[in-house]
Amino acid sequence: MGWVTDCRDKPMQTKHPLARRIVIAFTLMTLMVSGLFSLGIVAAVHFIEERLVSQELERELTILLQRNSSTQQPVFIDSITRFYSSRSTDNSLPTRYTGLREGFSEVVEEGDAYYVYTRDLNGERYQLVQQQNEFERREKTLFTAVLVGFLLSVLAAWILGKAMARKVMAPVSRLAQQVRHRDQLHPLSPPLAVDYPNDEVGHLAAAFDNALGQLRLSLSRERLFTSDVSHELRTPLMVIASSCELLETGQLDPRSRDQVERISRSAKEMKDLVQIFLMLARAESKEGVPEHAVSLATVAQQQFQHWQPLMRNKGLDFEAVEEQRNVERYNHTLLSTVMSNLLRNALHYTETGNVRLVMEAGGFRVEDTGIGVPVNQQSKIFEPFTRGVQVKGEGLGMGLSLVKRICEHQGWQISVTSLSAGGSCFRVSFTYL
Repeated sequence: MGWVTDCRDKPMQTKHPLARRIVIAFTLMTLMVSGLFSLGIVAAVHFIEERLVSQELERELTILLQRNSSTQQPVFIDSITRFYSSRSTDNSLPTRYTGLREGFSEVVEEGDAYYVYTRDLNGERYQLVQQQNEFERREKTLFTAVLVGFLLSVLAAWILGKAMARKVMAPVSRLAQQVRHRDQLHPLSPPLAVDYPNDEVGHLAAAFDNALGQLRLSLSRERLFTSDVSHELRTPLMVIASSCELLETGQLDPRSRDQVERISRSAKEMKDLVQIFLMLARAESKEGVPEHAVSLATVAQQQFQHWQPLMRNKGLDFEAVEEQRNVERYNHTLLSTVMSNLLRNALHYTETGNVRLVMEAGGFRVEDTGIGVPVNQQSKIFEPFTRGVQVKGEGLGMGLSLVKRICEHQGWQISVTSLSAGGSCFRVSFTYL
């Protein structure tokens, strides 16, 4: 038999921890601000360089044109500045500068940088060329400093962001550890909000205390209700059981004796159910093997004897098969309840054919030839108050829910599959989770 699961592959969405997101946000903000600031410095340097140098060269060129308008001799202003004119043969325009536009230009050639200011006047072209190697070196130094400052600011933002995230997340992590590593449901557990200031984390701790208080109150009421119900039910059940014992000792006709035995059997089942509900409500964990433990074969034999007449009366073939021997021992009440509910379910939804109780090394399974469970209902059939599509009888849909709760309590696994020939297979595995 194959296992049927209702799990569907879902894409896993990985999210960064909150502390890492704080660091990333802080670093990205610094990256943007520092980047814009660095670009602003570079743009401002270029703008100021062009405006100031352009104005200065224009002023000098205007003075030279006024002073030397009648001469065609070369003009050497200083060691880094030269004047050229298309009117002069000795001071003619350099070929490399002939294609420049009128106004300010910056030319870099063979490792040297020059400012060139060009003016066209009366059909002639005049150029003032100034070497700017020293300024270019200083400009590169400035840009290198800006780049290094930008990288250092990003690094500092990352380090500062980690420190701030650690400081900001410390109370949140502390609150999470307190919630995770102590028994918050214990009535004597102290409140959490008193350990935190009146800020967002303190409000979160107060909200947790409030929700936890309501949960404790609900659990207390549920435990009291369970205890009261179990106590109040045990007394009438004992009366019913003792009365049945007295009646069985008397002279009864066969039909009356069958009725008394049925009442006695039902009272015993109710007593076992009360004990099961009390155990589940208290969430008592499975610890070792209980004192009154039995083997799987023993419980299967008892259930076979109980359900064989009912199966036969309905015209169903019922058989118990031991495919593999199971030598482990289990809680008699819990195992009997699980097996009984599955057999009752098979009897209820099977009109013709057979029901099989098959014992395995790691558990057992109940197979039937009934109406089966649709695939889209197999994941919901164990939920409380859930019944199949083809509802029969007056049940409330709690039997399989009880089976599921017992299996979870004991660490067992239960699943349902559809048989190829029709019907269902309920498998219980004793493999602990």
